[in-house]
Amino acid sequence: MEGSGQDWSRVVINSTGKGAGNGPRREKVAPEAGLRKDGGVIETEKKFNAGSNKKTVDGNMAKLDAQTEASTHKKVGQDLSREIQKARIDKGMTQSQLAQAINEKPAVVNQYESGKAIPNNQVISKMEKALGKRLRGRK
Repeated sequence: MEGSGQDWSRVVINSTGKGAGNGPRREKVAPEAGLRKDGGVIETEKKFNAGSNKKTVDGNMAKLDAQTEASTHKKVGQDLSREIQKARIDKGMTQSQLAQAINEKPAVVNQYESGKAIPNNQVISKMEKALGKRLRGRK
């Protein structure tokens, strides 16, 4: 079975490693170059907002911005923050000790006690276990 569809001739892909710049040079000429030399008129078209980093505001975006409805995240209530603080003091723990017990940063405990934190059920559950007291729901 001679010549079963395989080509066994040698193929060199990149023998010198110098790149493809060794072959004959060809200059790329834009079609407008001939018109410029002859003094012809070249039409150019400027794209809208080309070269600027501005974003256009369409009608829907303007309506959305015009709405006065302020959306804020729900914060921890004062009742919960007082309960956390009271339970921690009753247990004789500092904020940093409580934070270490629940594997959180002390700033997280501080935010919960000051009422600035966004409630996270996992964190509250860890606090309940560490303090040994139910902080939310029925007491």
